[in-house]
Amino acid sequence: MSPHPKSTASRGMIWGLQRRLLVMLLFTLSVIGTVSVLVHYQTAGTAALQQDQRLHKLVPLLADSIVVTSVTEGDAGRAIAGLSEAIEGPGMAMLLAPPVEEFLSEWPGLRAFGVFDARGGHIMGERWLPTVLPATQDAEFFNVVEAGTTYRVVAQRVTTDMGELIVMLADGSDVRQHWLGNVLLRVLFPNLMLFAVAAAVVTWGVARTLRPLIDLKDAVENRSPRDLSPLSTDKIPGEVLPLVVSLNRLFKLVNAQSEAQRRFVADAAHQLRTPLAGLQAQVEAWAQATRGMGGDESIGLRVDQVRRLRDATRRTSQLASQLLALSRADAVSADAQPMHRVDLMELCENMLSLYLDAAGRKHIDLGLEVQPAQTLGHAWLLRELLLNLVDNAVKYTPVGGRITVRCGEEPVTIGEIDTVRAWMEVEDDGPGIPAHEHERVLQRFYRVPGTTVEGNGLGLAIANEIARAHRVPLQFDTGAHGPGLRVRVTFEAVTY
Repeated sequence: MSPHPKSTASRGMIWGLQRRLLVMLLFTLSVIGTVSVLVHYQTAGTAALQQDQRLHKLVPLLADSIVVTSVTEGDAGRAIAGLSEAIEGPGMAMLLAPPVEEFLSEWPGLRAFGVFDARGGHIMGERWLPTVLPATQDAEFFNVVEAGTTYRVVAQRVTTDMGELIVMLADGSDVRQHWLGNVLLRVLFPNLMLFAVAAAVVTWGVARTLRPLIDLKDAVENRSPRDLSPLSTDKIPGEVLPLVVSLNRLFKLVNAQSEAQRRFVADAAHQLRTPLAGLQAQVEAWAQATRGMGGDESIGLRVDQVRRLRDATRRTSQLASQLLALSRADAVSADAQPMHRVDLMELCENMLSLYLDAAGRKHIDLGLEVQPAQTLGHAWLLRELLLNLVDNAVKYTPVGGRITVRCGEEPVTIGEIDTVRAWMEVEDDGPGIPAHEHERVLQRFYRVPGTTVEGNGLGLAIANEIARAHRVPLQFDTGAHGPGLRVRVTFEAVTY
């Protein structure tokens, strides 16, 4: 039976981190061990140098310990009477100086001395010491292996009461021959033990530490596609909390987009029902009138019927266009697409030409007051925003009224910072909007009570969505001469 994919993914996550941590730990311990070996070896070399220096200092003391005696044993016995230690030879005795005696007694069996005549003949001391004939009176150092022990030996030609002799001191406690064992015992073995313990602790610790992360993964995997509620931040480690906050923000944005889409579909279906029902009623009436008529016969239509059909068609087309613009504005708000430089002056001039005919039919004075102004935004959306504001103004301004489209720049002070803002506005002298209705008219399909002008209640809603996509609000005010409405949008200016 194959393992569950979720448990496999969880184990893969844990072992992936474990491998990384173990590799890092092994690398760190290897570096530490290498440095320790080098330091230990350097210390051993320093200790060996100090040992050579000690042996060299003891050689004169060993030479001074040689005492001339008579040939007879009785005379030799009297010569050394009362001494702490005497070592006899033919015609001489060794009265070991205290430092030499201390040196030989520190490591019994690992330290020795030897005395040889000028030609290398053994006089006293250990016989396994090799015959070395120094050419000068300088000390010579060499190594000798005896019974598995490496001795560090110093030999020097000296002048004594017995004449010219060769004295030797051997030290089998040379630290250089023990450094490898010390390294194994003091460096590698502890590091290997530490690595084994660390591996076990890391394996356990990673599994325990990743438990909240694995629970978070399971919580996301087990969710329904429609469940976009925020994830709980309880018991979430501080390192993972930013991820959870980002996921919750993403869920919020996706949920808002989904709600906008659902609302758009519902609104579109509801609003399209009325004009389509009118069109269907007209067509059904004409179809009813054609019953019993032949295929080559024709029927007459009254002027009011043709006008009603035209108005219903126009309203349906305008509603479809506005719903499409609203959907595109919602999409830009959610996706946060990159913005580009937009010339507001050019935008206003182009918009004026589109509505000259519509304004002329109502004898409306459609004017333009523009100054150079640029901002960052979505040009096609800002065009849609201005189009809806001008379209609303043309619809609600009475015959013989006035509409003015403006844009420009103005300096503003925010705190202690001076900056420049770009703006555009549409002003009319129509009935205006009461102050208490300013918030509600931004809702989709809402119309001020008592409004007789035909419309869908989408113009200002679309303009508001586009303004929100640019992170700016719509500003409402009365006209310059009292009645009417002035709608302004202010942006961050872009310098030339």
